Amino acid sequence: MGQVFDKLRGKQWRHKQVQAICDRVFDRFKLETGRANLTFEELYIAVLLVYNDINKRLPGPHFDPPSKDLVRSMMTECDMNLDGEIDREEFVKFIELLTTDTLAVVSQGLIISLIVAPTVAIATKKATEGVPGVGKVVHKLPTSVYATLVTLAVVWVNSDTS
Repeated sequence: MGQVFDKLRGKQWRHKQVQAICDRVFDRFKLETGRANLTFEELYIAVLLVYNDINKRLPGPHFDPPSKDLVRSMMTECDMNLDGEIDREEFVKFIELLTTDTLAVVSQGLIISLIVAPTVAIATKKATEGVPGVGKVVHKLPTSVYATLVTLAVVWVNSDTS
């Protein structure tokens, strides 16, 4: 499945999304502190802001941010110039590494919601037409409208349960 996303430029989309979120968060700290690098405490707050942004903007389950211990250990891995702080480039790499699994789960949820739900809706439309009270309405709806409504309902239920 990863190869399919690569062909559809999924990795480039993901990188652009992460880059945009990182730029917003990093610029906020740069403006507030006047410094070009993040200390550990600033990095942890930045990670919380990134996860908040991801949870607000992407459909599907909400994700818990990592612990301070995980951020601390990853900071040592991503601090390429070993200055004890994270610059913009290191921050983007840090967040990409940190959110790889998170965005993969979101992608799988989107696939289910946007591909599987309409397919199941189309396949079950005939059966739904036989339900008393609802069947006449379903029968009058074009298949494309019915599939869209079912898909929206699935997306809504998924976002409501997270």
